Amino acid sequence: MSLYLERYPFKPRLINNNPNENLGLVVTIPAFKETDLISSLESLNHCDLPETSVEVIVVINQSKSAGPEITAINQHCYEQAKKWSEYNSIDQLKYYILFCGDLPAKHSGVGLARKIAMDEAVRRFELINNPRGVIACFDGDSTCDANYLQELHTHFQSNPKTPACSIDFEHPLKGVLNADIYAAVIEYELFLRYYVQGLHYADFPWAFHTIGSSMAVRSDAYQKQGGMNRRKAGEDFYFLQRMFRLGGFTELNSTKITPSPRISDRVPFGTGKAVADWQLKRSMTTYDPKVFADMKLFMERVPEFFSSRANSTISILPESIRLFLSENNFEHELERIKRSSKSKEMFLKSFFNWFDGFRALKYVHFARDRFYPNLPVEKAAVLLLKMRGLKDKAEGTKQLLTYYRELDRSR
Repeated sequence: MSLYLERYPFKPRLINNNPNENLGLVVTIPAFKETDLISSLESLNHCDLPETSVEVIVVINQSKSAGPEITAINQHCYEQAKKWSEYNSIDQLKYYILFCGDLPAKHSGVGLARKIAMDEAVRRFELINNPRGVIACFDGDSTCDANYLQELHTHFQSNPKTPACSIDFEHPLKGVLNADIYAAVIEYELFLRYYVQGLHYADFPWAFHTIGSSMAVRSDAYQKQGGMNRRKAGEDFYFLQRMFRLGGFTELNSTKITPSPRISDRVPFGTGKAVADWQLKRSMTTYDPKVFADMKLFMERVPEFFSSRANSTISILPESIRLFLSENNFEHELERIKRSSKSKEMFLKSFFNWFDGFRALKYVHFARDRFYPNLPVEKAAVLLLKMRGLKDKAEGTKQLLTYYRELDRSR
């Protein structure tokens, strides 16, 4: 048994059957109050299969204090999915449906559910001595392209040094739901892509999407970085910050995930919450691109900190950066980083372990609150494109989203 499994799993072994010797990919799915989990399972079942065998582990989760309504939904989901899995499992693609209905209320949520499923995936790989096996994260209301499983396998085979990757995603922009739902999700996805493109414009090295249903990691990297956290929301963001530190993070853009655009109250933020909020405000705002312009001037100067005095470099930075660094004890942190860095390469690695994605987001919020108030998301997206010399006029939010999708895929 690996050291990780000795110390960090939340649950003991949950699947008694031994895995196939050529198991190379496990897709993990947290499910809570899901009324159409079968559609997600069907989507995976329609995938073209890779050379390796695949397992899908679903964790239907709820806390000990769940009421009868939630319990009934989860129990029905479990029974339905269990019956479906028994009928559809084959040797090369097996489904395991687990019901965890005794989770502590303090921690019960999507982070813990992902952890239970991913820890079980680690066990499956350890049983066949395959620490390089791939664990993919999916959601119980998402679907995927038919090449999803094949492309995941191929991506990690073709990039042997990558510890993890993000996977392209596209919310549906039309369908059977109310038109307001799609209007909301267009702005929300544009918000997500605008933020990553803003970081990219600023030359921030970790400008990647952090979407829980659209990421995958090798088992050994997952264990090395302490596994999934137990956060009730934002677990994906914090988890991937640790993966970025390993270096070699990649993006898989030859397939895609389709997240659900539905309204949801299951987590305090994310697609479901954003769509619900939009129904009240009829609009969405985001960060002024001046925030990223100031960050860019900072990123350009970071290498200088290795050999120069901090004061001389800080003095020529924008005020939003200067004040943020001052309030975050920057000079002390910089000296600590420099003392432990024997080369510029080591310095840059340590620097961005400190100024990571979480601290970058803190700066963005700081600059928004003190200097640059939010703008309508469409206006901000157009201004960022102008700053980058890419486009000089608005074509509507949907057209902007299409263009931002192309920018993400072309990186």
